[in-house]
Amino acid sequence: MNRKPPSERGPKAPGISIPDNELEFTFARSSGPGGQNVNKVETKVSVSFNFTTSRVLSWEEKGRLGRHPLVLQNLSGDGALVVTSQEHRSQTLNREEAMRKLYEILRQALRPPKKRIPTKKTRASERERLAAKRSRSASKKTRRSVDPYSDE
Repeated sequence: MNRKPPSERGPKAPGISIPDNELEFTFARSSGPGGQNVNKVETKVSVSFNFTTSRVLSWEEKGRLGRHPLVLQNLSGDGALVVTSQEHRSQTLNREEAMRKLYEILRQALRPPKKRIPTKKTRASERERLAAKRSRSASKKTRRSVDPYSDE
């Protein structure tokens, strides 16, 4: 079989390729499918990427990652982005799946947010707003105490 090494496989985030020395892999016994293998082989894979110390990302990208909800829900105690996979029976397939998940999270988190284009208020909405103000003003005017010396 002509297989590429793990560093050359799988999808990448746009413009980002994380060097292997910035990734930390841990393996554990997996729950789920595996038959007798499940008690013997460590097929569960966790990939840890500490993006705060990464030399690949700019400060702006690190800030965007630090605020994204997908990244926040996968943060470990030491501030690293941790993704796990235990869907397959083989460690290699789980490693590829974990890398795919990591790059998918990075792709979504690093996508620049869309610029909000403010819309003009319509004439009808402005009329409605002013009518509501007049109505509130009138109802509050009835609550005022009467001044006996004023001509109103």
